[in-house]
Amino acid sequence: MIEVIFTLDYEIYGNGEGSLIKSVFEPAEKLQTIFNKWNARFVIFPDVAELEMIEANSADPAIELIKKQLRDFHREEYEIGLHIHPWWYNARREKGQWVLDQTEYNLCTQPLERISQIVDRAIAYTRKLLGAPDFTPISFRAGHLLFQPTQPLGDVLAERGIRLDSSVYKGGLWRQHTLDYRRAPKGAYYWKFREDVTTPDPQGALLEVPLYTQQVPIWKLFTSKRVGLQQTGASAKQAGRKMISRFSDFMRVRYPLKFDLGQMTKREMVYMMNGIIREGQKNPSMYRPIVAIIHTKDPIEFDAVDSVLDGLDKSRIKVSTFGDVYCKSKTLHERGDGK
Repeated sequence: MIEVIFTLDYEIYGNGEGSLIKSVFEPAEKLQTIFNKWNARFVIFPDVAELEMIEANSADPAIELIKKQLRDFHREEYEIGLHIHPWWYNARREKGQWVLDQTEYNLCTQPLERISQIVDRAIAYTRKLLGAPDFTPISFRAGHLLFQPTQPLGDVLAERGIRLDSSVYKGGLWRQHTLDYRRAPKGAYYWKFREDVTTPDPQGALLEVPLYTQQVPIWKLFTSKRVGLQQTGASAKQAGRKMISRFSDFMRVRYPLKFDLGQMTKREMVYMMNGIIREGQKNPSMYRPIVAIIHTKDPIEFDAVDSVLDGLDKSRIKVSTFGDVYCKSKTLHERGDGK
C-alpha cells in the first residue's frame, strides 16, 4: 500500500536572500489552491529561526502576512512540522544584508546545552507563529537535512514530544558536515532509531520516514534546471566554491535523486511516480510511505504538481501526513508487521 506525503520547506534562500512574498507566501498560496482542488494536504516545515530573526529585525514587512498564512494553514488542518536552520540565530544585518553564523550550520555538532536552547526556542516561536501556546509538532526536519551525529539532538526532540523525523535521503553524503546516509536500510520505507538515524532500533523513541530517492548515474542530476538552481540565491563564485568543496562527495557511480518537485521537471516527476507505483504493485500489502519535498523558494512547475496529484487520484493512492504515518506504523508494529 502506497501513501504519498508532500512536504513543503517554507523558507527564503539559505544565504538570507529572497523576499517573503515572492519566495514563500505566493508559492505556498498557489500550492494550497492546487492541493485543495484535490482535497489533499501537504506538511509544512517553516524555517522558524529564519522567520524569528526577520521579525525581530523588521527585515521584511511581509512577515505579518506569513504569520497569518501559517495560522490559516494550521486552522485548516495542514500539519506543521519543526524545521530549524540554526545558522540564523546569531545572524546580524550589515548594510541591508544578512550575515549568518556558519559555525552553527549543523545543529547536531553543537553542545547539548546549545542544542536544547535552540530546539526550545524554535518550538516556542512556532507556537507564537500559530497562536497556539500548547502546540507540539509531531515531525522534524533538520536544516539542510543534517541529522548526524544524531545524538544528543534525537533525545532532545523525543523529550519534547516530537515523534518522527524526515531528514534522511538514502545515499546522501556530505563529508564537510559529517553527513553519511549511505548506511540507511535499503529496503525500508520507515524505521525506528535512536543512536544513529540510519540504524534501525525497534526500541528507539523516534521514527524515520526518509525522503524518497532513486539512485541514478551522476550525469542525470545535471539538468539545466538543477544547474541553474545552484546559482539561485548565491553568486556564481559561491556556487563554484560549493561544487569544489563537494567534489569528493560526487565522485561515485550512482547518486541519490530526491523526489523534489521544485527541482524536477514534469517528465521526471511522472517517471519517478510511475516507477513507485510499479514497485508497489509487486507487493501491494507492504506499507510504503513515500515522502516528496518542495521548497517554496524553488521555481516550482505548478502544472506538473497538479498532474502528479491527478495521477495519484486516478491510481487511488492516498495523499497522507506524518501524523497518519506515525499512527499507522505504530499499529503495524503492535501487530508485528512493522519495522
